[in-house]
Amino acid sequence: MTQNAPDTRLNSLAPVFKASGDPLRLEILRVLERDTFGVLELSHIFDMRQSGMSHHLKVLSRAGLLEAQREGNAIFYRRPLHGRDDSTSGAAVRQVFELVDRMPLAKERRDRIDAIRKQRADQSQAFFARHADQFREQQELIAAFDRYAGPVTRLLRDHPDRTGWQRALEIGPGEGAFLDTLSELCTSVTALDNSSDMLSRSEESCRQAGLDNVDFVLGSTDALAPDATTSYDLIVANMVLHHVASPAAILSDSARLLAGGGTLIVSDLCRHDQNWARNACGDLWLGFEPEELTAWAGDAGLDAGETLFIGLRNGFQIQVREFRKPSHTAAQSFLDAHIAQTQQKG
Repeated sequence: MTQNAPDTRLNSLAPVFKASGDPLRLEILRVLERDTFGVLELSHIFDMRQSGMSHHLKVLSRAGLLEAQREGNAIFYRRPLHGRDDSTSGAAVRQVFELVDRMPLAKERRDRIDAIRKQRADQSQAFFARHADQFREQQELIAAFDRYAGPVTRLLRDHPDRTGWQRALEIGPGEGAFLDTLSELCTSVTALDNSSDMLSRSEESCRQAGLDNVDFVLGSTDALAPDATTSYDLIVANMVLHHVASPAAILSDSARLLAGGGTLIVSDLCRHDQNWARNACGDLWLGFEPEELTAWAGDAGLDAGETLFIGLRNGFQIQVREFRKPSHTAAQSFLDAHIAQTQQKG
C-alpha cells in the first residue's frame, strides 16, 4: 500500500455517506425506524413513482442502510440489524439511524403510515371475523395451543418474580385459553383484542371457567399505551406478532405499559417460507428471526432474558422469548422519556 493510499476503513465509510447524502433517502430511513414496508407502500407514503422509489431503495440497500426481506412472494424493506456489527461501516450506519430518528415525521407521512397500518389491521380483523368459528382449527394448521402454552406456563410459574405480579395484560387472547393461567398467577388480568368476535369468545370462555378477575378491552396497544393509567407487571403475547400490522410497535407499546421490573413474554413463529399460511391462517408476516425480536426489544429499552425454541413436526419452529423492563428509577425515567419521544415523532 502506498503512503497516500486511503485506509480501507475509510473506503467502507464512503458508500454509507454517499447513499445517505440525500434528504429523501434520509426520510425513507426515518420512516423505516420501526416498520417494514414494500415498494408500493413506500411509493404511496412519499407520493412518488415506483421506479423512483425502487432506485432509492437499491442505493440504500447497496450501502448496507437497508435490507430486503422476502415475505412469500412479496419483498419488503427494513433497516438492518446491526446489533452485533462492530465494523466501521456498521458504526456509521448506526450513527445515521440515530441522527435521522431525532427528526420528526411530517403529519402527511404519519397519516399515510397510519393508513397502511390500518389496512393491514383491517385485513387481519376481517380474517378472524370470517373464521371465528374455526379459530382452533385454523390455529392448529401451524401449532396446537398446547405446544406453546405449556412451555410458556412453565416459564411463568418458575419465574423468580412470580410472587410480585399483580396485574397482567394479554395481547390478542384469541378464544381466551391462556387467560386461565394468567388469572391464577395475577390478581387482575386485562384481555386486549382488536377483534370483537374473538374478544366475545374470550369473555364467554372466562364466564364458563368462572374467572372473575379478567377485564375485556376492545382495541390495540397503540391506543392503550399513550394514555395508560395502569402499568402491568406481566404482559403476554402468544402467537400474535405475525398477525399485527407493526410487530415492532407492539414491543415498544409493551415497554410503555410495563411497570419497572416488569416482564414481557412473547411466543411466536421463527422465520419460515411457507406462504400458504397467509391465506389459510391470516398471517401478515412469515415469522421472525430471533435477532429481530431482540433488536426491537432493545430499541424499546427492554432487556432480553430466557429464550426457548420449540420444533414442530410440520417444519415450523416457535420461539418463546422473555424481555424485562429495567427496574431502577433512572433507567425507567430514561426509557419512558425515550418511548414518549418516539411516539410523538410517529
